[in-house]
Amino acid sequence: MAGFFSFRHRDADSVRAGAIAWLWRRLAGRSPACLWRLARIAGALVYRFSRRERHITRCNLADVYPGQGTARRQALMRRSLQHSAATMLELGHAWMAPPERVAAGIKAVHGRDKLDSARRDGRGVIVLAPHFGNWEVLNFWLSSHFPFTAMYEPPKMAGLDPVIRRGRERQGATLVPTNARGVAALLKALKSRQTIGILPDQEPDWGSGVFAPFFNRDAYTATLLPKLVARTRARVVTGVARRVPGQGFEIHFLDADERVYSTDDVTSATGVNASVEAAIALEPAQYQWEYKRYRKVVEEQQGRPDFRDFRPY
Repeated sequence: MAGFFSFRHRDADSVRAGAIAWLWRRLAGRSPACLWRLARIAGALVYRFSRRERHITRCNLADVYPGQGTARRQALMRRSLQHSAATMLELGHAWMAPPERVAAGIKAVHGRDKLDSARRDGRGVIVLAPHFGNWEVLNFWLSSHFPFTAMYEPPKMAGLDPVIRRGRERQGATLVPTNARGVAALLKALKSRQTIGILPDQEPDWGSGVFAPFFNRDAYTATLLPKLVARTRARVVTGVARRVPGQGFEIHFLDADERVYSTDDVTSATGVNASVEAAIALEPAQYQWEYKRYRKVVEEQQGRPDFRDFRPY
């Protein structure tokens, strides 16, 4: 019986994956204006019916912007859910639309000189790519212009793995696993003066990070960056694809906070989080506040039995 139910589960996942991939293919042919109209509807539905998304977003915004009134945070929450819905709807565009169409939708690139300067210096470049705007469009642009390597963890829905992998690799990006072998591949790329991408705002497993301030609260932050910088002298920049609703995207590259170059893990992690904050300041509604960024708490690391009381979610 266990084998039967396992089969049924895999079969159901396969059906769901096929349906999602079909939807992405259909949406790949839609214009930015059409996708934004759909996102406005989808975002409103999520706001109305998804208690979980509302709760996480509300908690995050209360921690990050305590000085704003409830009405302003509520309005920001609505816009955030709309932009997050837009990101999901735009995946077909980023992964499956003809490359020339995706490229045409990138209306401007700000700060490219920061990448070019590092490359002229003969150094590798680490791009901190937070969950802002549409990071898949950023991946498209980077892999279209430079040899580009990024870590990749297969999705829980296995049927989507080939779809996502094909979409991310189609412009030449190299995807490596989120393990020691992947870290070795990142080091090799940087030593070859190439460009790599790192997600700076994804909560790592215990033992792979430190607590460092992110806005008004300590967040468990990965310590991979200082190790890569120490061994390669790479330059660090922050990169985002900011959505221009109904029109396309603008790529922004920002100088990373200087603390990212510190050999001290906490100082470097503080610099990473400050770099993410600077990107969010471009337009706070385009950050994915629906992610549980503060799920791990210091009290849990300390082994306190009441650590759950300190979690915001």
